[in-house]
Amino acid sequence: MSFLLNLDRGLVLRSLAVCLAFCGSQVVQAAELAHPPRFLVHLAPAMRTRLGIDNAGSGWPADARLIVVLAKGEGGEPRYAIEPGGMNSPVVIGRDVRGLDAGSIAVLDERCTRFPFDRLSQIPAGDYAVQALLHRNRDLNLLNAPGDLYSRTAHVRIRSEESTAIDLELTESVPEESFPVETELVKFVRLRSRLLSAFHGRPIDLRAGIILPRDHGRDPGRRYPLRVHIGGYGSRFTGVGGMMTAGSPFRAAWLANDAPRMILLHLDGAGPLGDPYQIDSANHGPYGAALTQELIPHVERLYGGRGDGKSRVLDGGSTGGWVALALQVFYPDFFNGAWSFCPDSVDFHSFQLVNIYDDENAYVNSRGFERPGARETSGEVRYTMRHELRLENVLGLGDSWTMSGGQWGAWNAAYGPRGGDGRPVPLWDPRTGVINRRAADAWKRYDLRQRLANQWAELAPRLNGKIHIWVGDADDYFLNNAVHRLDAFLRRAQPRFDGLIRYKPGQGHCWIGVSESEMMKQMAARTAE
Repeated sequence: MSFLLNLDRGLVLRSLAVCLAFCGSQVVQAAELAHPPRFLVHLAPAMRTRLGIDNAGSGWPADARLIVVLAKGEGGEPRYAIEPGGMNSPVVIGRDVRGLDAGSIAVLDERCTRFPFDRLSQIPAGDYAVQALLHRNRDLNLLNAPGDLYSRTAHVRIRSEESTAIDLELTESVPEESFPVETELVKFVRLRSRLLSAFHGRPIDLRAGIILPRDHGRDPGRRYPLRVHIGGYGSRFTGVGGMMTAGSPFRAAWLANDAPRMILLHLDGAGPLGDPYQIDSANHGPYGAALTQELIPHVERLYGGRGDGKSRVLDGGSTGGWVALALQVFYPDFFNGAWSFCPDSVDFHSFQLVNIYDDENAYVNSRGFERPGARETSGEVRYTMRHELRLENVLGLGDSWTMSGGQWGAWNAAYGPRGGDGRPVPLWDPRTGVINRRAADAWKRYDLRQRLANQWAELAPRLNGKIHIWVGDADDYFLNNAVHRLDAFLRRAQPRFDGLIRYKPGQGHCWIGVSESEMMKQMAARTAE
């Protein structure tokens, strides 16, 4: 108190004036709309007829998610602009729709889940491009999936003092799935999975892209090793086309005269609950079994693979980095090496920045601060966990990130238990972030560091020389933290770890510390007959 009394009175008054001016400007910037906008969405009669939906709503898909997107700017369609950026990200509003009778309207308003704001009244006044999207594809839980319906883009002006009701009609449909044109070396496979179909109770297909070696077919009796490639989160099997685009570094390495000859199998990163992570799980289903018992044997028979564990290797980055490592650990004799780059969290004590075993809350850390979800290599926070999960809550059925088809929803489906309602049990409450300790216990099975620690005596000789990991020490998603935990265990493990883990200071997501050509040579050495 004595300090305050001794301050210069004029300084205090000037400081107060500056503060009031600043606070006043903030109030103006944060002014809310007097009447939040409402969005009125209905199905076009022609689309109703095309889909065979009668006047009572019969034929309407169960569990469809309707979202509306508002984006600034004139170019493009808002449905392609959904992302967990900053507070200037496109506005997204969502709700479940389980039927639209003839002439009925689905209303999206302040009662719906929204992103990035707490309230629709916080949307800044101005001009927007607006579009509605009805996600109804049960088998591919990704936005703009085949069969999803959407409206044409509307351009509207939202004013501060006027009530705005925006009509949107679902007149368009995303085309049904079709494969790109094959070439001499690029092929595509679609295989009905008996295992996954039995699990989900409906036909489920496995999809894959294939890249053949340059001399494939010249010697009909020749058999090749198999390289199983997994992309980043949600990467589609059609990515093989881009990999083999003229002028690409991959194509140059693959077709080089001294390149090892092998078959590349690109797995698909889309499924009923998002990326399936290619493992057996309570929610995604038996993807690991389907991969090892159905897809890989089918591809090897079709294109001349050797068909033995010594001749199969894995590689991938980010999601693919975790999948490559997990498949090698879960199937130590079926594969003969994993090249893993910036893998998703390999120790759940560091699930990004969440310790799922000890932390109380995913959104707020032990000091009471909002927990970052991503950063720049400079350390600047890109967005928080709460912000990122708010978007997944908007996209997910039941207003829950667990059904979003997004990154966190797919992790939760892959690692967590299945609830009595047939949906994944949330690791944490969608609104509060409070962690469910019982759900966390079920995740331990997929904690790779813990699995290795529990089974090291048995696994060590079967994993000799098979594990290779690279990660930047400024990874955007803090994935380096978990790799360091795994590394610390492996350094003291007995029998001794025979593998490679490398870091690069200042490198973010996804640092790759080996060239394509060198990695293929390492793979060839592992698979040599």
